[in-house]
Amino acid sequence: MRLIPDFLRPNYAQKLSLLATLPLIVAGAAIAVLVAIQSRALAEREIKALEQQLLQAKKAELRNYVTQARNGFSHIYGLAAPDDEEAKEKVTQILSAMIYDRDGFFFVYDYDGTNLVSPRQTEYINKNWRGLTDSRGTPVVDEFIHLARQGAGWHTFMWEKPSTGEEAQMVAYVLGLQDWRWAIGTGVFIDDVLASVAASRAEVETRIRRTFYYIGGITLFALGLVFASGMVLNIRERRLADAKLKELTQRVFDAQEEERGRVARELHDGISQLLVGVRYALDNARRRLSRGDFDHVDAPLNKGISHLGTAITEVRRISRDLRPGVLDDLGLGPALKALTDDFATRTGIETRFSTVVFRNRLDADAKIALYRIAQEALTNIERHAEATEVSMDLRGHARGATMRITDNGRGLPPVQDRGGPGIGLRNMQERIEQLDGTLRILSSRGTQSGTVIEVLLPLSHLLPPGDAANANSKRVS
Repeated sequence: MRLIPDFLRPNYAQKLSLLATLPLIVAGAAIAVLVAIQSRALAEREIKALEQQLLQAKKAELRNYVTQARNGFSHIYGLAAPDDEEAKEKVTQILSAMIYDRDGFFFVYDYDGTNLVSPRQTEYINKNWRGLTDSRGTPVVDEFIHLARQGAGWHTFMWEKPSTGEEAQMVAYVLGLQDWRWAIGTGVFIDDVLASVAASRAEVETRIRRTFYYIGGITLFALGLVFASGMVLNIRERRLADAKLKELTQRVFDAQEEERGRVARELHDGISQLLVGVRYALDNARRRLSRGDFDHVDAPLNKGISHLGTAITEVRRISRDLRPGVLDDLGLGPALKALTDDFATRTGIETRFSTVVFRNRLDADAKIALYRIAQEALTNIERHAEATEVSMDLRGHARGATMRITDNGRGLPPVQDRGGPGIGLRNMQERIEQLDGTLRILSSRGTQSGTVIEVLLPLSHLLPPGDAANANSKRVS
């Protein structure tokens, strides 16, 4: 039962595209996160600096208000005694008249917590407000008194706006009149500062979001380019693969037809002629027997028997060329030995073969590939090399197996003079590539001409001794 449908299974090209796009996506996401973190941290520092600047400006303004107010009644306070009620009354009247903007006013509390001046919120006057806290639990009047006892100070708390009755954050500056035990101060609401800070933070978030969009757009554009190039390469590679497959298929058909033609020619020119000779000899012997000429029957019969033996030999040779039985029965070494012996007998070229004891250590694909390469190489030597000596060496080593075929022929023509790789060399290359092996062809022309064909098979095509023995025993049984 398939857990994943076929249309969700990526093919090789899609896997490559995913492999190429995943680092791009991860890099884009990492850049976006890093930019967001850095931008937010930088913006937060700028916002904090802006907030501090605005607050410092507000505080400077408050300090200036309090200084002006003290200058307005300093001539009274400086000459009055601690219990001068008339002087205190004049100062409270001066401070009650000092209102500014929509919500600005001065307040006065004595050190016992009683409100003496509150022109915009008169309900607070002449009432004791010790222990008063704002909506967040921050002490208000007690902190005023504490700052006044120390001389002066700043305090931030929540307070109702006289103009609207809405609660907002206020920054107050408090000054202590120690002779009268008064806490005098004024405050300013900083909701405009907080609104500016909030607007700045919103603008930062908008910029960060816009940056995310830009990075996302660039990443998507890059992904589009990757996918588009991947599709183009995929289509191109597929077309090349289809063309190569068609070419390979056609070459397989051509090779099959060539092999069939060769077998047909050998059957027609060799076996067929021999069998015709056998039939003629038998027919001649039959006519002589019918005439009673028994003394002359032996000659045509002997000739027919000779032709028949030759035909049997040819059938065995053709069968061996198609699939040598010795390759399966005795292994690659004996098969190549028989191939080189037959080559030497047929062509008259001095041929040497050397090998180590391979027995059947090579797997079936490797054996048939090396045999066919050797067969193709000897055929090329016979047709084109004009060689007088050929040597073939087969042996195993730590890297696998190597077959080396050397001749002293005229060598291959230069690359520029070739019309492309021949069918034989191309067949050799493709056979060894199917086994992940390598094929090297070294050729020289001149006084020391010749060609060396070296085939290297990887160690993966050598069977362990136990597996080779089992394969031999099964074949024998």
